[in-house]
Amino acid sequence: MDIATLVGLVGGFGVIIGAIATGGDAMLFVNVPSVLIVVGGTFMVTLMQVSLADFLGSFAIGLKAFMYKVDDPKQLIEDAVTMADVARKNGLLALENQEINNEFLQKGINLCVDGHDPALVQKMLTKDIDLTIQRHEVGQRMFKNMAVAAPAMGMIGTLIGLVQMLANMSDPAAIGPAMAVALLTTLYGAVIANAFAQPMANKLGHASELEQTNKSLILETISGIQEGMNPKVLEQMLTNYLPPKQRIEQEA
Repeated sequence: MDIATLVGLVGGFGVIIGAIATGGDAMLFVNVPSVLIVVGGTFMVTLMQVSLADFLGSFAIGLKAFMYKVDDPKQLIEDAVTMADVARKNGLLALENQEINNEFLQKGINLCVDGHDPALVQKMLTKDIDLTIQRHEVGQRMFKNMAVAAPAMGMIGTLIGLVQMLANMSDPAAIGPAMAVALLTTLYGAVIANAFAQPMANKLGHASELEQTNKSLILETISGIQEGMNPKVLEQMLTNYLPPKQRIEQEA
């Protein structure tokens, strides 16, 4: 589990709720019609922009913001060097019994062991990467759409509240509470967009970038193994995927 996402989400809403609670009656900030307009309206507008399957599937993708686990690139490089050494000494078939934890790397090694042409292996693995990115982008796009729709629905709710307030100007005592309710929808929309939807989209994008980098590293690994590349040369090539500080440590 990614603790940063959980702490950020709980902390963000905690700060908002804490500020509300210390300012007086928290129930003043609870209004069912406003919730229906903003939350229900945001979901419906977002649903209009994608298919039902993509809409429902995006929530499963959204769990990656909390549950994603990316393999350590340094460990992938170590595994790559080990397998390159085994393949160079004993042939590609010797990799068949290697213990591999990464699913994408396992797929690539299986293609190598089966004797497929390097160009075909690269094409198949590259297609896998492209399709994975597309699936991730669907989830990111839904949360980005939600971040755009929520404030808009909040403004719509505010306008509805203002119309209702102006229609009852003959009762001065009702103007204040009606204005407060009208503003609540704007608040709800801002909170959903800035404390949930946009951060989720950004985190999913970050997770996707990390996974894409690892898969590109693995793609280079498979290519080097099929070419019979010297393990040390392969290691030096793969260290380019590491941040500068880790790169120096790896070379040392």
